Amino acid sequence: MIPDAGEPIRVLLVDDDPLVCAGLRLMLRGAPDVEVVGEAADGADVPGAVERLRPDVVLMDIRMPYLDGISATRALAARSGRRPRVIVLTTFETDTTVIEALRAGASGFLVKHTPPEQIVEAVRRVAAGEPVLSPGVARTLISHVTGGADPRARQARDGLARLTERERQVALAVADGTSNAEIAALLHLSVGAVKAHISSALAKLGLANRTQLAVLAHDARPRPGG
Repeated sequence: MIPDAGEPIRVLLVDDDPLVCAGLRLMLRGAPDVEVVGEAADGADVPGAVERLRPDVVLMDIRMPYLDGISATRALAARSGRRPRVIVLTTFETDTTVIEALRAGASGFLVKHTPPEQIVEAVRRVAAGEPVLSPGVARTLISHVTGGADPRARQARDGLARLTERERQVALAVADGTSNAEIAALLHLSVGAVKAHISSALAKLGLANRTQLAVLAHDARPRPGG
């Protein structure tokens, strides 16, 4: 959900550690275009908090007492109507965790030791519709793609085959981390046309956001030497 022009980016903090929430709140308070609208201590509390507080971005921990952050992210991606974008912010950067979070619908994945200014900038970018990955997470994703399982690659290629040629070109450009403006220049399209192709591809493939589209397009690419 992209906030209206001139409106602050509304952020919901989800973490079972009060000290982490306090630190994030203090960090984000220094950004004039960001407003922390509330906190939740468990993934089970997220749907109600989203309904009540209407955040644009959720900063989501993974390990929580009752419902983990990946399950909560998946539930948000599946809901109808307003769907805030999710940045998973965690100390656990395992390969499985990264891939599961992105497939669940997260728009970003950052580790908690990310510098404060980069977390603030990530909130801005995700609110504007751009995916955000910390450098280590990007390397994990590349490693997963180059060593990915053949059945998943075949499924991804089948998905891309359902798209028009232009939608496929846009999807592959998204997978390279290219911005909408850069894709427009590369393919000689307007930015509005790029956004329309992305929306159409997401609808055809049943995906929640461009991060999931990027993962699918990565999976569809041939493995080196394959």
